[in-house]
Amino acid sequence: MSGTLLKLSIVPKRMLTVDEAAGHCGRPVKRFQVECPVPAVIFPNGDRRFDVQDLDKWLDSLKVGADDADAIVARLGTHDRRSG
Repeated sequence: MSGTLLKLSIVPKRMLTVDEAAGHCGRPVKRFQVECPVPAVIFPNGDRRFDVQDLDKWLDSLKVGADDADAIVARLGTHDRRSG
């Protein structure tokens, strides 16, 4: 039995349709349209697209107890193990 190596280069889209954006967020389209506060970007031809980066920021904000890296580093910096 011989093996085959397949190399794929996939470039993800940054701007998504409402169906793609809902799928990216794991929500049905109707729920996505009600729940998602991220505004669509309107292109000059009238197309509405959602920016993946904005969607990801919104999803990250939903995590309970989520801290960003800067907040974690700032808290760590307040603890000096050499003292005490």
